[in-house]
Amino acid sequence: MSGETPRELQKIRSALLAHYDAHARDLPWRRTRDPYAIWVSEIMLQQTRVETVLRYYDRFLQRFPDAPSLARAEEDAVLAAWSGLGYYRRARLLHAGVREVVASYGGRVPEDPTLRRKLPGVGRYTAGAIGSIAFDLEEPLVDGNVARVFARIFGIDTPLGQRDTEVRLWSIAERIVKGPRPGSLNQALMELGALTCTKSSPQCSRCPVAKLCHARAQGRTAELPRVLKKAPPQLRELVALIAVDLTGEQILLQRADRGLFAGLWNLPMSDGQARAAALELASDLGLRGTLAKKPIATLEHVLTHRRLRLELYAFSLEKLAPAEPSQHLLRLQARDRLSELGISSLTQKALAALDALNTPAQLSFVE
Repeated sequence: MSGETPRELQKIRSALLAHYDAHARDLPWRRTRDPYAIWVSEIMLQQTRVETVLRYYDRFLQRFPDAPSLARAEEDAVLAAWSGLGYYRRARLLHAGVREVVASYGGRVPEDPTLRRKLPGVGRYTAGAIGSIAFDLEEPLVDGNVARVFARIFGIDTPLGQRDTEVRLWSIAERIVKGPRPGSLNQALMELGALTCTKSSPQCSRCPVAKLCHARAQGRTAELPRVLKKAPPQLRELVALIAVDLTGEQILLQRADRGLFAGLWNLPMSDGQARAAALELASDLGLRGTLAKKPIATLEHVLTHRRLRLELYAFSLEKLAPAEPSQHLLRLQARDRLSELGISSLTQKALAALDALNTPAQLSFVE
């Protein structure tokens, strides 16, 4: 494959490391070789911008400085510390993986890559990041940034996500990582994709491997990488109850074992539109009280594959009396202690809408 000879890979490798040494960002997770801390950073960085992770990383490690402290924590505490980062399944898998490390390996992240790959939530990419950065092992990784860099440098025409493309990308990663400083090499690749070889408007004049790049030589940087077309997010219309007790100090939240926002605390919600759906939801949950005449707000929330439209209805809760056991846990939570819970970002938006109301009269309850 043109551009993938050992000599070419070595040239690229040397140029990347030199550029990284001169221009690498000073990020907190780059100041440690602690495999637990690196694991936390890599999970946070998945599908999340560095600028966002910087607001959470140090705070999370202050609360859970090592594997045993995270393993001992209740899930609510972990999700509360993660609140705002989104993609909460990552936090639950990190929690499960760390508990496995404590139970099976005395709290030490295993150096053996085979054992690391068996941990919950540790796939090929995460294992490679921990192995190369923390243990200085020649373990490859491919994330979105690395895939884009490789596609351009080597002129890969097949779409990202396609099996033959993935095989080729990982093959390149396995070969280029071999040599001194594998962790720095992997970080150099990710850094190049994040700052220079960006999705739009790549800065080829600043690229240390521009002279070796097939896409630049052929004028195809805007064309590569090729991506499979994704279907637009499907619209899902929901109603939700902002059910507050008569004192106004407690609010009803719900946690489901599966489905939308599973494992997180949310306002009670269900599919449907308009007040009739809100009334049906209250009835299904065994709630007694009064429902507002009109929604207090309509929110939109975009997920990877769904676009949610949520109508919020205030509900003055007189009694909580579920008719029968449910897979959905319902509980009144103190409004001044919600920061201690793992709450979905959609519910956070809804609570902000409630706080924005100036007077109770705006809730317009049925008499």
